[in-house]
Amino acid sequence: MARKEYDNPKAEMTPMIDVVFQLMIFFIVTIKQEDIFSKLNANRPAPNSGSEQKEENDTSIKIDIGTEGVVFNGRGVSFKELDSHLKRLSASSTQSIVLIRCAANSPHGFLVRVLDTCNKYKMYNLSIFSMD
Repeated sequence: MARKEYDNPKAEMTPMIDVVFQLMIFFIVTIKQEDIFSKLNANRPAPNSGSEQKEENDTSIKIDIGTEGVVFNGRGVSFKELDSHLKRLSASSTQSIVLIRCAANSPHGFLVRVLDTCNKYKMYNLSIFSMD
């Protein structure tokens, strides 16, 4: 009996590509995205009575960041002076509230330097605002 010689079989690529794309679409659509906001470490302050809130505002530190520099508790200061003020204040309490207000057009580096200085003296109770 004579043996028939067959052509070399070829694997068709089109169906395999279709299956791969369908699997990719399936996994992309069904993947569970991480909720980034659930991992942020942001604590809201507890509600206070009026007298406690007034006392809290007296112990807060106000830092304004503008285009020209930094204003500490209403007085323009250099970064070296800001460092010494925060060092002195952190010696008494690191739990003071630091209110940082940034102008919309202020240099990003100013905010970074203020945050680094607060971190240096372990002042982590920060509130950052933007002002128009």
